[in-house]
Amino acid sequence: MGRGYRFHAQIQVTRAIALVDCNNFYVSCERVFNPQLEGRPVVVLSNNDGCANLTLYGQHIRQRVKQWTGLPVCIGIGSTKTLAKLANHIAKKNPEFNGVCDLNSLLPQQQEDWFGEIAVGEVWGIGRRLAPKLHDRGIKTVLDLKRASPSRMRSGFSVVMEKIIREINGSHCIELEEIYPARKQIVSSRSFGIPVSYAGSVYIAIRTSPFNEKERYYANGLTIPLPAPTDDTMRLTKAALWGLRKIYRGGYRYQKAGVMLSELVSANNRQLDLFGSITTERKSSQLMDVIDQINARMGKSTLRLASEGFRQPWKMKQGNRSPSYTTKWDELICVTK
Repeated sequence: MGRGYRFHAQIQVTRAIALVDCNNFYVSCERVFNPQLEGRPVVVLSNNDGCANLTLYGQHIRQRVKQWTGLPVCIGIGSTKTLAKLANHIAKKNPEFNGVCDLNSLLPQQQEDWFGEIAVGEVWGIGRRLAPKLHDRGIKTVLDLKRASPSRMRSGFSVVMEKIIREINGSHCIELEEIYPARKQIVSSRSFGIPVSYAGSVYIAIRTSPFNEKERYYANGLTIPLPAPTDDTMRLTKAALWGLRKIYRGGYRYQKAGVMLSELVSANNRQLDLFGSITTERKSSQLMDVIDQINARMGKSTLRLASEGFRQPWKMKQGNRSPSYTTKWDELICVTK
């Protein structure tokens, strides 16, 4: 050292992705405003991630989120998005990790030991739909999937399956989305409002209850292309009602209906109908603007189409809905001494 020799230490930096996910999100939100639910089982009804330094930083994130929002989160750290998601699953299910699992800090054999205990359906992108098909091939755990041939699985499934397997083996295949792409479709069963987009087609679907074995099951859907992209509620409603008349069948008790607006484009990128009237388009746009302004000032649905109906006995039951603690004055928490 005294003679001027220089030693360059080569430090290998491992790619690390941290996934922070809230634990039991809906229940945790409810417990923020109703502490009496802490430690009690709660049923949610629905109508429809330097290793040691990363772990310590993960614990800091958990504490900060808990302090600022009251929500408990777990953190999974891995070299790919898929591994980060698996690490998060491990952190949630195993208390010894204290809410933070860094797969980069585990030896390869330790990782495989954990993977051998996780069902393949827990892998991000597999789920319940593909799990049975993998079971038929003898792939029941994450470790089984890790050892499968990516190229063969691609031919039997898709390129997505190949990417998942390579991600489990540490190869970075799925990019992080720093900027989310513009939405291509909107699904709603109650509202058609689209503030800045124009729809090129309307999809309408209806079905009876799939769980009522005493009655016949019926489900159907239909896509209605539009002559030109539009944000006119009246045109969209007219198209939806036309499609509904085509697929509706009498003699059934329907349990669910939905509308999906697809092929969304911005106002600057939409192509007008060659035979349409520019004046009519301008008047339609002005009318929609006026309706939106009145509803924004006077309250939602102050102005609406008569076809929506004024009495809605079919409306979704919300007797067990949690209060809107942060968005409605009459549902704020009252603190008494």
